[in-house]
Amino acid sequence: MTKNISILGSTGSIGTQAIDVAKMHGIKVCALSANKRIDILEKQIRQLHPRIACVVDKDAAKALKIAVADTDTEVLSGEESIQEAARIEEADTVLNAIVGVAGLLPTLSAIDAGKNLALANKETLVAGGSIVMSRVKEKGVKLYPVDSEHSAIFQCLQGCPENSVKKIILTASGGSFFGKTKEELKNVTVKQALTHPNWSMGAKITIDSSTMMNKGLEVIEASWLFDVEDKDIDVLINRESIIHSMIQLKDNAVIAQLGTADMRIPIQYALTYPERLPSPAGALDLSQIVGLSFYKPDYETFECLSLCREALRRGGLYPTVANAANEAAVALFLKEKIGFLDIPGIVSESLGSFNGNKTDISLEDILNADKETRKQIALRSW
Repeated sequence: MTKNISILGSTGSIGTQAIDVAKMHGIKVCALSANKRIDILEKQIRQLHPRIACVVDKDAAKALKIAVADTDTEVLSGEESIQEAARIEEADTVLNAIVGVAGLLPTLSAIDAGKNLALANKETLVAGGSIVMSRVKEKGVKLYPVDSEHSAIFQCLQGCPENSVKKIILTASGGSFFGKTKEELKNVTVKQALTHPNWSMGAKITIDSSTMMNKGLEVIEASWLFDVEDKDIDVLINRESIIHSMIQLKDNAVIAQLGTADMRIPIQYALTYPERLPSPAGALDLSQIVGLSFYKPDYETFECLSLCREALRRGGLYPTVANAANEAAVALFLKEKIGFLDIPGIVSESLGSFNGNKTDISLEDILNADKETRKQIALRSW
């Protein structure tokens, strides 16, 4: 069980809920990091007394340093400071809750420093799965999934004999626009896309949920975490978000993990594994569930899911390109420079124009593919 933790992305949804878990179980928080939300970070510093707090935005870091000058917490700044938080000596576990591919280098820093990893940053495995998983094995550290779906799979696998799994079944809420046609999605606004039926999440991940890109990224993540191919991963819509994912065994028995829509359950399991301890999350009352509904995804309308599967099948740097294109497209959509359906269009164009089937991938290859994809999208006039 984790005794000392560094939380990367502490001011976001996952980070703040991780703090709830840490406080309940006496886990010492020795490092915090954020992009620039220093109002929340200051409160966390005064509450948790970490040794260091890291802020990507240098101006925000200067303001925070002044604000917490009366504390013993050292304030560091810049992107490189996040890697320092990832390898801080006191931590035995690093929770990576950074959004986007920006989480890749801190993940590698934590692994190289011999830290166990509680991973909520799916882009780490989407863009750099081959490098991350090989380094996990090389360093002998543990990687525990925090995404609710991958945590559910991890929980379902406990006690299952080796090579007994036939299918991994990732569930999805269907997002804000389940059942809509492409025609109905043409004029979707940012406000509409940011309204999720079941979960409270950050802007980027909520948009990803509405396009079902989030589920596509999770398919790629699952392939690395559980060493399975695209054909062995199914996606199923469960609108109620009660079943968080399932596995089908070779004898066709299905094991599912159920729970309330509360991320503190998978966060806690990653931090306290293999223990099962009291949780700050509420209990699931099965008697109050009217029914459970299941649907196959609409791959034609929600193309991002199909595009991610295509990128996974192609392998190499294609998942890196798909992720970079999506991050760039979502940023443009949030600024209202493109339409909702332009997001999958940009991802598709980026995959189509990329020419690379390299299999022996280096970190430099990944960073270059990510940078070049974003550059090509930025060069267009929006």
